[in-house]
Amino acid sequence: MTLPRPSRLLQNALFFIAAAALSIGSQAQISSQKTVVTTEQVRAELMAHAPQGVAPGQPVWLGLQIRHQPEWHTYWKNSGDSGLPTQLEWTLPPGVLAGDIAWPLPHKIALGKLVNYGYEGTLLLPVPLTITPDFKPSLLNPDLTVKLKASWLVCRKECIPEEGEFTLSVPVKGSTALNGAAFDAALAAQPQALAAAKGSQLRIDGRTLQLTLHGLPARLQGQTLEVFPETAEIVNPSAPWQQAWQGAVWTATLPLAEARSASPTVLPLVLTHKNAGWRVELPVTGEWPKTAAPAALSPALQAALQANAQIPAAPAASLGFLAALLGALLGGLILNLMPCVFPVLAIKVLSFTRHADDHRGHRISGLAYTAGVVASFVLLGLLLLGLRAAGESLGWGFQLQNPAVVAALAALFTLIGLNLAGVFEFGQFAPSSLAAFQARHPVLDAFLTGVLAVAVASPCTAPFMGASLGLAVTLPALQALLIFATIGLGLALPYLLASFVPAFARALPKPGAWMDALRKLLAFPMFGTVAWLVWVLGHQSGVDGAGALLALLVVFSAVIWSLTLTGRSRFVIATILIAAGAWLTWAIGPFALKTQTTAEAPAAGERWQAWAPGRVEELVAAQQTVFVDFTAAWCVTCQYNKQTTLADPSVLAELEAKKVTLLRADWTRRDPAITAALAQLGRNGVPVYVFYQQGRAPIVLSEILSVQEVRAALAQL
Repeated sequence: MTLPRPSRLLQNALFFIAAAALSIGSQAQISSQKTVVTTEQVRAELMAHAPQGVAPGQPVWLGLQIRHQPEWHTYWKNSGDSGLPTQLEWTLPPGVLAGDIAWPLPHKIALGKLVNYGYEGTLLLPVPLTITPDFKPSLLNPDLTVKLKASWLVCRKECIPEEGEFTLSVPVKGSTALNGAAFDAALAAQPQALAAAKGSQLRIDGRTLQLTLHGLPARLQGQTLEVFPETAEIVNPSAPWQQAWQGAVWTATLPLAEARSASPTVLPLVLTHKNAGWRVELPVTGEWPKTAAPAALSPALQAALQANAQIPAAPAASLGFLAALLGALLGGLILNLMPCVFPVLAIKVLSFTRHADDHRGHRISGLAYTAGVVASFVLLGLLLLGLRAAGESLGWGFQLQNPAVVAALAALFTLIGLNLAGVFEFGQFAPSSLAAFQARHPVLDAFLTGVLAVAVASPCTAPFMGASLGLAVTLPALQALLIFATIGLGLALPYLLASFVPAFARALPKPGAWMDALRKLLAFPMFGTVAWLVWVLGHQSGVDGAGALLALLVVFSAVIWSLTLTGRSRFVIATILIAAGAWLTWAIGPFALKTQTTAEAPAAGERWQAWAPGRVEELVAAQQTVFVDFTAAWCVTCQYNKQTTLADPSVLAELEAKKVTLLRADWTRRDPAITAALAQLGRNGVPVYVFYQQGRAPIVLSEILSVQEVRAALAQL
């Protein structure tokens, strides 16, 4: 029996969709286990070792193996003068518990005058699992499935925060002896427990710890030992210390850190000699000296500065609340001049031209737009404050550090641009009841336009906003949210005032054919915004990510066009394009959403170097003057300053004459280290420009940078 032609077309389309779905399902099954993450600096692999299978009472180990490229290193649980230890977050089935990392013996790594504790070469961080009787494998999942989210800081002279997500299925029956040798070597590298023999003590003497230890192996007598406190910021890693043997008794004098973070009653220590190590816990006797006031800069930089240097509090600390509100209002007003806001304002101008004689409607629309802007700023402020309170390192503009948000905004602006260009009308797709609702309630449209304005405008920090936002995150929640709301009021104020001034609407030409031309003209700022967002995503996900997003936007546009067709052609073409778009999203979508783990390294011979944690301290300690540009690809002000003031020949010549080292901190992607550095300066967003010099407080310049301001700051150095 021959099928009618429409049914055959439908059958073919459904077959194509089903085949694509089966392909996706099989690929998901194949890639359900992800055990390796590779970057330019390390190869990280999740490994397991269960020699007798997974059962209560049997030894089961998981471990993250990190293979470092030559000259790169990661950090121990106490990282020393700088750095961050590797963090492991496990997701395990019920009845399975993860223990602490069994840290292998560290070694000292010198970076200039700084001393860190960490690892080079190949490292395995073992973690013991406890299998309780509550663990019940199922028929659908007979294995032990574990997930790991790991983050580590890998450094050479520069430091790069990296992370990876891993999934591994461990057979419940049988063994994973393949990794036995690696786990045996890692466990053999653990420090041996050393009982504190009678007479051992750890005593506070002024600004030092006096360590006396009995009971060490006899073969160590006369040998030089290394000592590593497990608690960070107790002992100064880079300060010289003394050790001596008195027969079988080993003594050491350890200098205390200038900015001590704790005053423990018991201090665990790891002692090493060659490839052997011992761990001992000693009670601390004596009275801890008073800790220094919290530093505006890191402890390493404090130690490097002259002892009598007076470093003032962060700039935001001296900013009064009323001044912060005024700065927030002015900053919001100036946001209207930012190119990233122009496309949204174009939508509001178009609404004026359509309803020039409806004064009451203008006023209501202005109030709704203002409400959308203010509510969105308050919501962003709530989200920022809440996530920071939960321990997340976020700053203002954090939404554009997420490739998924950037891609979604690019799709939204593409949709708006196609609508303005006349490719489709929203009424073609919406049910008649929804279209009637939109016609009766344009207030909702104005409100959502305000929301869209905040989504693209908030990262564009303007003058006066930096200090206000920096202060906001340190204030009580209600005062902080009032600052965020004031920024929103400043952004919405010009349109709000225009909506209440009838003369503004009367000044516009009478409705006519020119309105259609204006509408289509305003589509191009939308497409320009799409180009900017694709460029931003390229900095986050690389050229492959930008290319993938462009391809998806083309298919998305084709799907929108196909839905405007009529009859059989709409059904056939739209079905094929939607199926092709679904397959393409699966195939190349991950390229657009991934985040590169490495920052772009400056080319050889460039004036600018990449900023890294500890780099400023190292250079200042070496008596060099440092200028840091905290920037991001999505920050329009940053790009303007980079192409004008920071590229000015006279400025570059003076910087070179003063032998200033230029560092660039790229905050395009989320970077907790840069977020923390901005917080130390009392700032919460970019751009920020800072001069550092030994013995002097950091000099923070204004956001809109001028040649005269930079030259004036250089004259003071």
